[in-house]
Amino acid sequence: MLNNILNFSIRNKLLIGLFTLGLIAWGSWSISQLPIDAVPDITNNQVLVTTLSPSLAAQEMERLVTFPLEMAVANIPKVIEVRSISRFGLSLVTIVFSDGTDIYWARQQVFERMQMAKAQIPPGVGEPELSPISTGLGEIYQYTLHAKKGYEKLFPIMDLRSLQDWIVRRQLLGTAGVADISSFGGYLKQYEVAVNADRLKAMGLSISDIFKALEDNNQNTGGAYIEKKLTSYFIRTEGLINSLSDIEKIVVKNTNTGAPVLIRDIATVQYGTAVRYGAMTYNDEGEVVGGIVLMLKGSNSSLVIKNVKKRIAEIQAILPKGVEIEPYLDRTKLVNNAIETVVRNLAEGALIVIFVLVLLLGNLRAGLLVASVIPLAMLFAISMMQVFGVSGNLMSLGAIDFGLIVDGAVIIVEATLHHLSLRENIGRITQAEMDDEVYHSASRMSTSAAFGEIIILIVYLPILALTGIEGKMFGPMAQTVSFAIMGAFILSLTYIPMMASLFLSKNIQHKKNFSDRIIDFFQWLYRPAINFALHHKKIVVAVAMVMLLAAFALFSTLGGEFIPTLEEGDFAVETRLLTGSSLQASIDMSNQAAKIIRANFPEVKEVVGKIGTSEIPTDPMPIEACDLIIVLKDKGEWTSAKSLNELAEKMHKALAVIPGVEFGFQQPIQMRFNELMTGVKQDVAIKIYGEDIDILASQAAKI
Repeated sequence: MLNNILNFSIRNKLLIGLFTLGLIAWGSWSISQLPIDAVPDITNNQVLVTTLSPSLAAQEMERLVTFPLEMAVANIPKVIEVRSISRFGLSLVTIVFSDGTDIYWARQQVFERMQMAKAQIPPGVGEPELSPISTGLGEIYQYTLHAKKGYEKLFPIMDLRSLQDWIVRRQLLGTAGVADISSFGGYLKQYEVAVNADRLKAMGLSISDIFKALEDNNQNTGGAYIEKKLTSYFIRTEGLINSLSDIEKIVVKNTNTGAPVLIRDIATVQYGTAVRYGAMTYNDEGEVVGGIVLMLKGSNSSLVIKNVKKRIAEIQAILPKGVEIEPYLDRTKLVNNAIETVVRNLAEGALIVIFVLVLLLGNLRAGLLVASVIPLAMLFAISMMQVFGVSGNLMSLGAIDFGLIVDGAVIIVEATLHHLSLRENIGRITQAEMDDEVYHSASRMSTSAAFGEIIILIVYLPILALTGIEGKMFGPMAQTVSFAIMGAFILSLTYIPMMASLFLSKNIQHKKNFSDRIIDFFQWLYRPAINFALHHKKIVVAVAMVMLLAAFALFSTLGGEFIPTLEEGDFAVETRLLTGSSLQASIDMSNQAAKIIRANFPEVKEVVGKIGTSEIPTDPMPIEACDLIIVLKDKGEWTSAKSLNELAEKMHKALAVIPGVEFGFQQPIQMRFNELMTGVKQDVAIKIYGEDIDILASQAAKI
């Protein structure tokens, strides 16, 4: 069959040429459509259920909300883990499904069980809600909303939060690929009725009377319509509250004399703020408001970020003068760095392979012909990645070895050159004779080329069989390499024979060149070594065994890790105050830490502190916890350190002057991955399970 393919390709050059042009066109289009990211998304398949209840302590949240939800979702098919966190006013239940489970089916199953759990949750305690469909890599764009210098008094922090919730967030929600926007920091504006207890008692009223009056007097209603000759008039009564004065004028009851008792008679109506469970700081300048753009699971991050940036520019134009949206974490930076690394490595690898091919084949045309397989095989691989939904990232594209890709083409072209060299100096041959020469030489080596490619593919089969986190991390790499090798194999049987018959010189002349001298030199070195090995078999085997044992002994002393840590270019510092610390204490600490970092390290562009929990509590930190995001300049501008680890150590030492605070240096994506997969932000953690909280605390202290 292989010989038939070779013969068909050589005899039908136009058709093979058209197929090659089609591959170029398909591959070029696929490049523009291929999802691009920095690393594969290795977070597990999970659905989050959040419940807010500002009045309940952690114990009540666990007993009244978390436990009923856990019991309701425990028997859902394909669930492999259920974990939860109960904090003051917040319950977060994480349901992890097996890989391959459709996320929308999983969310539907959880939603159905949520309705069952609601019957067991007391009224008014809280309303369970599904979190947005996003992943650990979903936090693609984070920004602050703050007043420019000179405008701080015009835009207090409460007004900035209102702008974030009612303008910025609502405008961004219509962006393609965006799952939701989580607001962070500031004061959530509320209309507050501060009751005077003495007046309330004197009037013979209760708090429930005020609740009922406010509820009854804050609604619109319709009254159908009436007809007057040729016109219809639709009836509508407006009762919704629009201002503080509207609230003050609400009637609570009438006295025995018929005088109305208004809200303003028994309470003070004013603007207030909701209870805060989080805050955001910017450098050492105090509090700001921010937002986190959550990408829809499975979307193309590069395309979504592009859409978000375009939308942000439009929103900025309609914001009041003096208010600015400033991004501090943008996935584009990491993606560009990763792709630049991949492109540079691929280009350098391709140039080295081309140089070696031309040097050792001793024929410029042959070297360029074999080298042309590299971009064509890459286009084929990218096209297949686009078809099978494999994203382009550091793991998938960075693993391609061009030496493996050109293996089959080298065998075919070198066999052709060797076959031609066996002929006498007969001068120029015809095209038909050249076709026959290429066919006969390629047909003899096609089986060897095929088996070589198949053996390489078999090596990657165990990687394709990996599941879980390992499969998500290394599966795309194996798929991409397999696609590239398959493309190179097809090209070596079709494109290479066709081009060899057209492109290689038909003027048969034999003369010794530089490549022949290189081969002669290596043969001069190789022959004595092979002769010695064949005549001293026992010595060679003994030396090989000693080296193998030494390698095993050395290997046992090496450390190990899942994958090398990807340098994201920024720090995410997990910061913890003493348990029970106030929100203001966390804010002061964040400002103090930012001041120290910015004063001592010129590598730092900005420092953003995310304290506590955001509006969408996918990261339920307590108010004594803070994620300190340290945005760094490009590495070429560093002066305090040469590596990320060295800089982290120096920063940790500088922050040690702040008493009662623990700092853990990580990176934003790394920390988010850890948290979503295991519920713990650190790389290494110990979990203790049991029924007695006192025993658990004792064991934790021992550990």
